[in-house]
Amino acid sequence: MGIKEELGEKIKRMRINRGLTQEQLSEIIDISQRALSAIERGENFVTSETLDRIISALNTTSEELFATNHLKDSNILIEEIENDIQKIKQNAPQKLEILYNIVKSFLKE
Repeated sequence: MGIKEELGEKIKRMRINRGLTQEQLSEIIDISQRALSAIERGENFVTSETLDRIISALNTTSEELFATNHLKDSNILIEEIENDIQKIKQNAPQKLEILYNIVKSFLKE
């Protein structure tokens, strides 16, 4: 998957997570729904101006938008999380309770 497809997929996922339709987001960022659809499918790449408007409309950052952790296999992510938990356990055990509360908050949804 190329950068256009990855970025388009991420924009689509963030749009849906924020409860926006393509029509709503395209209106907010001042492009046609057809153009947004092509971006989300990875057929077109965004201009820098459109990218700035997307970041603002989705209330995100460029760092979050371009993060690729979501592309890793679930088993790899789980292994990395388990390794990080072991590091926290060894180096900052007082932070385990914070981590526990964060995990529990996800389970309440």
